[in-house]
Amino acid sequence: MNTTAAAPLGSYRDKLARIQPQLTGASQPWLAQHRREAAASLQQLGFPQRRQEAWRYTSVDRLLQQDFVPAGAELPAIDLEPFLLPQLDAHRAVFVNGRFVAGLSSLEALPAGVTVGSLQRQIESNPIVAAKWLGRAAGAPQHAFSALNTAAIDDGLILTVAQGQKLERPIEVLHLTTAPTNALVAAARNLLLLEPGAQATLVERFASPDASLYFNNSLSEIILQDDAELDHVWLQEESPAAFHLHSLFINQHARSRYRNTGFALGGTWARTELNIDFLGAEAAAELDGLYVTGEKQLTDTHIDIRHSVPGCRSHTNYKGLLHGKGRAVFDGRIEVKSRAIRTDAQLHNANLLLSRNAEVDTKPQLEIHADDVKCSHGTTVGQLDPAQLFYLRSRGIDAIEARRLLCLGFAGEILDRCGIAPLGEHVRTAVADRLAQAPIGAEGV
Repeated sequence: MNTTAAAPLGSYRDKLARIQPQLTGASQPWLAQHRREAAASLQQLGFPQRRQEAWRYTSVDRLLQQDFVPAGAELPAIDLEPFLLPQLDAHRAVFVNGRFVAGLSSLEALPAGVTVGSLQRQIESNPIVAAKWLGRAAGAPQHAFSALNTAAIDDGLILTVAQGQKLERPIEVLHLTTAPTNALVAAARNLLLLEPGAQATLVERFASPDASLYFNNSLSEIILQDDAELDHVWLQEESPAAFHLHSLFINQHARSRYRNTGFALGGTWARTELNIDFLGAEAAAELDGLYVTGEKQLTDTHIDIRHSVPGCRSHTNYKGLLHGKGRAVFDGRIEVKSRAIRTDAQLHNANLLLSRNAEVDTKPQLEIHADDVKCSHGTTVGQLDPAQLFYLRSRGIDAIEARRLLCLGFAGEILDRCGIAPLGEHVRTAVADRLAQAPIGAEGV
């Protein structure tokens, strides 16, 4: 461990020791063991360093320079109105600084066989599901941040859908974070279980009512049993000063379907980790994403897909728009193990650089140990096409507007994949607003 990271690690360890006795379920042996093992792994794992392959292009130095304190039980008042999407008819669960707020949520009309709400309350009142499934998809912590999340498990989303239940309305989950006085770390732990044949749509949003400094260190485990289907749409538009790390672990059993459409727009430092394990044959995953990165922003997408069984399909398509001095990282890896015959795995990443100072590091990887597979990967990094610009200019469209239209056209493939129309319109407007503020007219290439 380098000396730069040693001091922050000690500080986090001390803060963890102070809060652990007050955490939910401290007397429950299974939960105490999870926390104890995660805390013990902190010293061994240390904070990520750039010599590690998964963090080669992403430094955590800026994050470790901050003195974050754990979010407390006392929550600030939040006006929910600015975050409501017109025309979105959904069950709604609201979390503030990582804690469930019943008074802001709307879960009265949930059908039988569906649980949506607070992991903390579930642990206190009926811990059977949490005890069986927490940690099952995530496994041992991969780095210090996931270890910290596990060592401090306290609250977050729990979503369970019973066998054969098909939810007609989507479930909207709002993760709102604010730190008006002290820079804080929120560490929601989320658990989603869809039993055989269950179907649901999840709309997940990360946002803030202000420009405060905080660290959102969340971890989600998603278990899709045989023939289950989950359509997962998420939008990250954190505070411009925020640090955001969301680690997702998805276990897919036979013939399950998982569709993930993500949009990363906010934060000063943001990383999304998507880990998918195919555990049953004939399962499928579709991952589509768009990131827009500008001044003083780093946006990192890390995808790890493991094909271990026959006949599974994974299609990944991510696009990036970078302006100003924005920086992005795309690190996608697909592993096809020897038993995974008839695998169909596609991985593609495309980027548009809208300024000379924008930068992207992109590394799609395929590791194939099986025959009879259909796999491909590719990446592109380019600029706006001068011929297309000329065509639009010749039709009387000014240069700045022409560039914005081409950028929206580039992003349109991903925007059109959003199956939730109100959210899709919200994202399209947000991207257009970002492009309107970006200096792509004077500095664009």
